[in-house]
Amino acid sequence: MKHDTNTTDIEKGADVNEIIDIEEHSKSGKAAPAAKKYRIRIDKDTYEVAQPTITGRELLILAAKQPIERFAVYQKVKGGGTERIALDQAVDLRTPGLERFVTLPLDQTEGGR
Repeated sequence: MKHDTNTTDIEKGADVNEIIDIEEHSKSGKAAPAAKKYRIRIDKDTYEVAQPTITGRELLILAAKQPIERFAVYQKVKGGGTERIALDQAVDLRTPGLERFVTLPLDQTEGGR
């Protein structure tokens, strides 16, 4: 008996998008669907990441903000709200309303050593 795996493979891939642009998708107000990659914006640059969650540390490394302890990263959400992301805090890129990320240098007295 011959088993056709092509149908199963296609069906599994049918629910997964190639790339989801998080900023563009935030306009819908719905959670982003599963994808092979997620396009995110940090400051004025865009990046593609393969995982649906990312930490503040990973965002700063991706944006080449070094040393990371001297920068803060914030998530901007639909409607204008912002929330600071701790270095080891994970952010789910599929969160409804998540638009983009912004980095800011810390003052010598803020979180820096």
